[in-house]
Amino acid sequence: MNKESELAVKVKDLLTRGVDEVIDRESLEKKLLSGKKLRIKFGIDPTSPNIHLGRSIPLLKLRDFQDLGHQIVFIIGDSTGIIGDTSDKESERPMLTKEIVEKNLKNYKEQAGKIIDLSKAETHYNSEWLDKLNYGEIGRQAGVFSVNEFISRENISKRLEAGKRVSLRELLYPLMQGYDSVVVKSDVEIGGSDQRFNMLAGRDMQREYGQEPQDVLTFPLIEGLDGRKMSSSWGNTVNLFDTPNDMFGKIMSLKDEYIIKYFVQTTRISMETVDKYAEELKSGANPRDIKMKLAFEIVKFFHSDNEANQAQTFWSNTFSKKELPTDIKTFKPAKNDLLSVLIEAGLVSSKSEAYRVFDQNGVKVNGEIVTDVKHTVKVGDTIQKGKMTFIKIG
Repeated sequence: MNKESELAVKVKDLLTRGVDEVIDRESLEKKLLSGKKLRIKFGIDPTSPNIHLGRSIPLLKLRDFQDLGHQIVFIIGDSTGIIGDTSDKESERPMLTKEIVEKNLKNYKEQAGKIIDLSKAETHYNSEWLDKLNYGEIGRQAGVFSVNEFISRENISKRLEAGKRVSLRELLYPLMQGYDSVVVKSDVEIGGSDQRFNMLAGRDMQREYGQEPQDVLTFPLIEGLDGRKMSSSWGNTVNLFDTPNDMFGKIMSLKDEYIIKYFVQTTRISMETVDKYAEELKSGANPRDIKMKLAFEIVKFFHSDNEANQAQTFWSNTFSKKELPTDIKTFKPAKNDLLSVLIEAGLVSSKSEAYRVFDQNGVKVNGEIVTDVKHTVKVGDTIQKGKMTFIKIG
């Protein structure tokens, strides 16, 4: 296969694997095949301390573009994160404080660096330019769009029909994301399908500022561990900073119908192999066996081959053989109520997460589900949080 044919195959895979829509496909394909170095933009708002597997999908696509020699522009939305995007929300997203956003973004570069080569990428915080805008400039940008365009969006129109509040602040977000594209001179923007309106706003904004409009790639949103859209606010996530055991166990709890979708979108094993797994499932293979391959692949990517092997052994011993782990960490808490123990031991990051875990029957003491946050623990008790996390009270 010559270089032109090899590039054509890679471009086809780039524009099809896990991709929902390409705007404008003909334009982008032509640019990619020409060998022109493009500027590929992706922005992420630090609304949570963790980047989860759903966010890994565009990051993996950035890596694909990077492997083809294109310039990655990674934007951490420290300004847009304060305003809040309601693209995928059924109600108004509250504003975050600057302090919360700064706390959340502390490890974002390190997490993104698990997937993309940040040494070869441009990294920006959009407060660099958004915090400098004045009302005159914002007025110019607002003039590009009509209110009708905003309220015709499906989630906004549903809220209005239901009599729910839609704030004027929410209208600002597409302007902000669109202006990001102007500042970084984006050739291509990628993101989830819920971001379609905002990314198209970037095209309109670039026209306003005399730039060629960016092409757009969108991706389907993946389901979380409970079958709803993966979302930090719902606690149904697989996080990039999860331990190997937690990551493996979470993937093993995934609903069977999402196995192939996860292979396509969250891994980079060959599509030939993915198709083989899909055929095996159709032919009656045990979904657990295919899911173990998925869990292994994901843990290997974010940690190592050795840690993936250890996590698989841990899961098999704990769940297949119904054995307790032999290396449970001993923890001596300052307080003996279960809520305090979970927080103090670092098994949860906050009281709100703890309450959510209790509500989901995710806490066991000595193998029994406990829903009382005030439950008193004693020396020798084994505490289990979720599927794979254990501590012993010392």
